[in-house]
Amino acid sequence: MDIIVTGSIAYDYLMRFPGRFTDYFIREQLHQVSLSFLVDEMTKHWGGVAANIAFNLALMGLRPKLMGTVGRDFAEYRAWLENAGVDTSTVRQIDHVFTASFFANTDLDNNQIASFYTGAMAYAKDYTLADVFDGQPDMVIISPNDPQAMMNLARECRERQIRFIYDPSQQVPRLTGEELYRDMQGAYALIVNAYEAEIICKKTEQTLNDLRRNIEILVITQGARGSHIYAGGELIEVPPFTTDAIKDPTGVGDAFRAGLVRGLVAGWPLQLAGQVGALCATYVLEQVGTQNHSFSRSDFVARFRTRFDDKGLLDTLLESTQRAVS
Repeated sequence: MDIIVTGSIAYDYLMRFPGRFTDYFIREQLHQVSLSFLVDEMTKHWGGVAANIAFNLALMGLRPKLMGTVGRDFAEYRAWLENAGVDTSTVRQIDHVFTASFFANTDLDNNQIASFYTGAMAYAKDYTLADVFDGQPDMVIISPNDPQAMMNLARECRERQIRFIYDPSQQVPRLTGEELYRDMQGAYALIVNAYEAEIICKKTEQTLNDLRRNIEILVITQGARGSHIYAGGELIEVPPFTTDAIKDPTGVGDAFRAGLVRGLVAGWPLQLAGQVGALCATYVLEQVGTQNHSFSRSDFVARFRTRFDDKGLLDTLLESTQRAVS
């Protein structure tokens, strides 16, 4: 199955602030905020939404194709992804710039303030699916990217009748209501968090019920409360896969999407797909960095079954492991 994951490919610079951001926000002075937070630590990691999703899909036994633009500093990252099982043949390198970078500062309550340097990602709008892949992919994931690139990809998927998942997430504040409404049309699924869903509703002048009627599968993640999946007029509530080893929230949503997509392409019930996404997210939450976790598929299934009942459907993951070994 040809799954193309489009979006950002970046380096993550993750920092920890030993306090609470909210202690320093003064309601009466929010119109002129000027704050600097002294952090105790900083680490550099592989990142970018599309790369994170692709990495987790590879852990789940697929070989996704990663589509995006990177800079001249990408060689080591490319080797890492290929070794993990990600196909980077659809990545385009721009040699006169650096790869995009994400700077995130997280406080004691896991609230996060972040900035993103676009770098090579600004050139993503110059490439189409047809430019990098011969044939008709089975599914395309449109995740945060250069805004024009996202618009171009959504239009191309509609015109070529390619099944696509629309995941605007971090670009929701940048995109207009008209752009968001247009680009979600024809999507197989829309995935956002609860806050982003409210912004989308406000910008597009749509209600949540409007979104539910217009999108085949609407997924709204709820942070520590799990996720809500709307499909066929029904609401499926998926609880989180709880853990006491919370380290950093960066990349948790990307991992959830990968697990969910793994379930969708396998044809599993939406409840099960969401639960697989929940466990994928937990693996990331237990590490600092978005791609510093690992698991064998047999270990994943065993851990999953300590909390959820897959009715034997996850045996397909074990079978794929056995085929790889043989």
